[in-house]
Amino acid sequence: MIFLRKALLNRKGRSILDERKANTMVSLVQSVAFYLLTFTVFIHILKNLFNIDTGALLASAGILSIALGFGAQSLVKDVIGGFFILFEDQYAVGEYVKIGEFTGTIELIGIRATRIRAASGELHIIPNGSISAATNYSRGKMVARVEIQIPYGEDLERAMNVLGAVCKEVGEEFAEIIVDAPVAQGITQFGENNMVLRVTASTQLDGQAMLERELRRRIHKAFTQEGLKMPPAPSVVVIAKEEKE
Repeated sequence: MIFLRKALLNRKGRSILDERKANTMVSLVQSVAFYLLTFTVFIHILKNLFNIDTGALLASAGILSIALGFGAQSLVKDVIGGFFILFEDQYAVGEYVKIGEFTGTIELIGIRATRIRAASGELHIIPNGSISAATNYSRGKMVARVEIQIPYGEDLERAMNVLGAVCKEVGEEFAEIIVDAPVAQGITQFGENNMVLRVTASTQLDGQAMLERELRRRIHKAFTQEGLKMPPAPSVVVIAKEEKE
């Protein structure tokens, strides 16, 4: 499989497939090879160890396959679904996706099932035939969005200037992961006591969450230094129940 991967990635100095597609193709070939090898070894054992006429066994396999076909429709559906996933390039090994209720990184696309590793470590195995829709978060640019609330009494123009300075600073410092530089869009919502300001940017794959965290940190620091007030965190009052005597 190592030679197959090298052959797909490099051929006379040219790349046939990108790395993720090559990994996907290798995982599928491994899955098919496993089933073929298992069947071949099984037939070999029957013929050489148990002296069973495998020719007659294979001849009767046609009749057996018809009988099993009615009970193996889901398996056929899974296999067909796996080939469509591969050839339509819906997602590839290493990409971050959401399939049904499961979200995570694709670890393997087999002939029967797709394996997803969640961020918390769980491995989800999903039959290919049951995949009706998939969301791929690893194609194209990702949008980072941060919303900030300020009281109505604050100077809006000064707040926008501070946001603009933070956007410029972050855009220059994290230019390697940013596709479209951070921009302060202004007021996006009027709340009961506060205005909501929004900052947006576009990042490369896997850079969205990190950029959002950094923007929040820098904005909070800049607002504090400039004396701009932000709404206080809501207080939580806990009332203890009296114990009955």
